[in-house]
Amino acid sequence: MRLSPGIGYSPSMQKAFPHRYISIEGPIGVGKTTLTKLLCEELNAQPFLEEFEDNPFLRSFYEDPKTVAFQTQVYFLMARYKQQQRLEQPDLFSQRVVSDYIFAKDRIFAYLNLQDEEIKLYEKIYDLVGQQTLKPDLVVYLSADVDTLMQRIHQRGRNYEDNVDPDYLHQLMKIYGDFFSHYSETPLLMVDTTHLNFPERPEDYHLILEAIASTTEGTRHLQKSCLT
Repeated sequence: MRLSPGIGYSPSMQKAFPHRYISIEGPIGVGKTTLTKLLCEELNAQPFLEEFEDNPFLRSFYEDPKTVAFQTQVYFLMARYKQQQRLEQPDLFSQRVVSDYIFAKDRIFAYLNLQDEEIKLYEKIYDLVGQQTLKPDLVVYLSADVDTLMQRIHQRGRNYEDNVDPDYLHQLMKIYGDFFSHYSETPLLMVDTTHLNFPERPEDYHLILEAIASTTEGTRHLQKSCLT
């Protein structure tokens, strides 16, 4: 997807862009991968995309979460850890990188999906690998209301997401909100995308791009009113 000419940064501005490693995070269907790809094209960056579709338990999880929740979560944890190790390889370390997830997201889903005894075992595994991953220079958290998320999920037409429950999304949004309300590991940009259509409207994309470029410390909130 390519935005209208003239909306993006010049090569000199790309060079001056402050972040080397940006991570985009958010719930299912919010547009993480879309924004990641747009930024990579804009900034001549290397995309670092989550390999979630390789999880052999994923389809069964959407059909009946309780039966395979632990297997699904541990598979994701180890796959994400293995993938994160690539960030220290010279071919990626020397480039600007944009990722469509943060490693800590695994813990968010674990506390949503696992039972108490499973969480205890999961935490032991997480503690072994979690300290060995690189932290981004900036995290961009994309959110939206549940109706918007459901609409976007249906529009992209992934068969295994047909059974996504709105109640599950409500729980997920609450946990994400709690997590990022206490997040302080890196600079954080929180973007409510309910009324932002950045894949189709260049002005919305440019609004996000400018906010990313100017967020270098602390937490910043970006929200567009439905009336603007």
